Amino acid sequence: MAEVVCLCNEILDVDLREYLDTHPIDSIEELREQASICNKCMQCQDLVEGEIYLARQRRQHAAGQI
Repeated sequence: MAEVVCLCNEILDVDLREYLDTHPIDSIEELREQASICNKCMQCQDLVEGEIYLARQRRQHAAGQI
């Protein structure tokens, strides 16, 4: 079941993961610059940074399997 990651923008964790898996975002600052997913409220910073880290790990793992 999807959970809300960002309360202000009502971003669901599955939507954030899908976006991060298709865009090479390495930091929350890059996410703020490239998408309207984060508006700097800081309430969800830990959750979003965790998702960015996991997406980076998935990309690195996928790159190693090619």
